[in-house]
Order: sequence, then C-alpha cells, then structure tokens
Amino acid sequence: MDAVIKIGGSLLEKPQVLKTLGIELSVLAKKHRFVVVPGGGKFADAVRIMDAQFQMPAVISHRMAILAMDQCGLLLSHVIPESKTSCSLKAVNEIASGGHTAILLPSKILFESDPFKPSWDVTSDSIAAYIAVKVKADMVIFVTDVDGVFTSDPKTDSSARLLSSLSVESLSRFARRTSVDKFLPIFLAENSLDCYVVNGEFPERLAAVLFGQSVIATRILPETNH
Repeated sequence: MDAVIKIGGSLLEKPQVLKTLGIELSVLAKKHRFVVVPGGGKFADAVRIMDAQFQMPAVISHRMAILAMDQCGLLLSHVIPESKTSCSLKAVNEIASGGHTAILLPSKILFESDPFKPSWDVTSDSIAAYIAVKVKADMVIFVTDVDGVFTSDPKTDSSARLLSSLSVESLSRFARRTSVDKFLPIFLAENSLDCYVVNGEFPERLAAVLFGQSVIATRILPETNH
C-alpha cells in the first residue's frame, strides 16, 4: 500500500475545496494504491458536546467519535468520484488495487480490537496511523486546512513559521495543540512510519507527496532506531 490518507474534518467546512480534492483523489487512485481514513468533523464535535453535557464514560464517547468517522466516510464516498467504502482491511486493499479510492469505515475494526486507551487525546490522526501500520502502508498523509505543523497557531499568530520537517521527539515536546493529535507522537515512537501533513486546499501538494516530489508540507520523521 502506497499510503493511508487521512482527510481532516476541517475540510468538511469547505465543500468546494473538498469536492476539488475528491476529484484529485479519484485521479490519483489510478496510479497509487491508498486508503482514505476519514476524520470525525462536525459529527465528532457533536459527540464532544454530548460528552460535556452527560459526562459520559470515556469508552462511550470514544466509540461514538469512531462512529462519527464512519459518517464522514460515507459523506466522502459521495464527494469522491468512483470511490468505494468498506469496513474490511482486506476489502480496501482490493479496492485500492482496482484503481478506485478506498474509504475505510473504521468502527467495526476498532470495536473488535482497539489498541488505544479511550481519550480525547486519541483522534482520527492516531487511528489513521494505526491503520497505516495494519495495511503496511509506506506512509500516512494527514490532509488538513493548514500547510503543515507550525511553530505556533498560524490562524492567530502572523509570525508562525512552517516547519518543513521535525522529528517525532520534537513533535512530542509541543505543549500546544498542533494539526495532529497529542497521542500521535507516542504511537509513532513505537512504530516506524513516514508521515506528512499537507494542506488539502492545494490538491497538487498531495499529489507531489505521493510522487515523492518537493512540496510545501511538514514531514514528521520516523524514529531511526526501529
């Protein structure tokens, strides 16, 4: 498998951007084998609200958030031409091999065997990395609405600087929220996996990552001792 591509929920806020990205994914699927893992988007935000109102057990909110990923995946299947969804790792491998965009609906897999301790520190980012390990993907690409990982929040700090690359260790030292979840560096430290964070508003950047070309993005360097 060439890659697992996680589509961030933030892009659901930009329908035309997502539609353009979907068309590009459909084209790229003819030349690359990849699996799309959906974010939770507004569906997961709704779970956060319910969690705050009802103080749900962590395992319940965690599972509801995973179901939110399924819902986003079904939405993506409408947006990405010729895409196909499945809850099976074997099936998404076959879909990707057939030149179609494979979209994984992850709830069945994670309900049967979830390696994560339920927490809001674990989101679709860490789940996408886990799926990448399971399907033996060469890389995991996090497609979001920013250019990559910055020294500070680029939406509120005009002096924020894009990091073209950083180590898993450096990522783990970030005290603030970045464009990936808090648990991801812990998972990456235990699993050697090449990662990129790329802006989905520029679909050509995603293509460049898949083709191994230089691109505006952040590369999270895998641990060298694994």
